[in-house]
Amino acid sequence: MSEDCIFCKIIAKEIPAERLYSDERVIAFRDNAPAAPVHILIIPNKHIASMREANVEDEALLGHMQLVAQKLAIEEGIDKKGYRLVINVGDDGGQVVYHLHLHLMGGKPLRVQKY
Repeated sequence: MSEDCIFCKIIAKEIPAERLYSDERVIAFRDNAPAAPVHILIIPNKHIASMREANVEDEALLGHMQLVAQKLAIEEGIDKKGYRLVINVGDDGGQVVYHLHLHLMGGKPLRVQKY
């Protein structure tokens, strides 16, 4: 746990969040600045700053995060029409909080930006 990490504080229940799922490896909660009608963050209980710091020992954890996202998509009713899973990495990748997190977004058409 990192003392100055907002997500570590959410895991420790020092900061409130609308928890939708939790187990011994991850928690999931609604994003407080949603980019879609359904916008949930799935975060590991283990502090990993970014995908850059993830390693082979985290392989099962990363897969677990995706399966939790699938479960939540079904519960939120967005599994049939589709949803997006995103992990932002680093400043240029749009990462704001340096605790690895998976965004689950859906509930409206999410179009791909053309570059």
